[in-house]
Amino acid sequence: MRKTVMAAGILVLSTACATTSDIPPMAGAGACDAQPLQDLVGQTVTQAVGANAMRMSGAKTLRWIPPNSAVTMDYRQDRLNISYDENSVITDITCG
Repeated sequence: MRKTVMAAGILVLSTACATTSDIPPMAGAGACDAQPLQDLVGQTVTQAVGANAMRMSGAKTLRWIPPNSAVTMDYRQDRLNISYDENSVITDITCG
């Protein structure tokens, strides 16, 4: 019985930690430059858009930011942040 309760708890925790986006972060080169990406604002979130944004920005990591989500405020010069709305439309692209 105890093992069943523990397994259920782990399942709940792993589900709670899952991201709302099925688009994984992708590794890139290094320092991020979001300026060339501003034309992507208004486009729909897709894995291809994420890959293109990573390539264009030079960022090492990508963070998708779903609507109404809390994010850490730590600054990372190698991270690209792409925020999107309830309709999966990109609303903001920044580095950090």
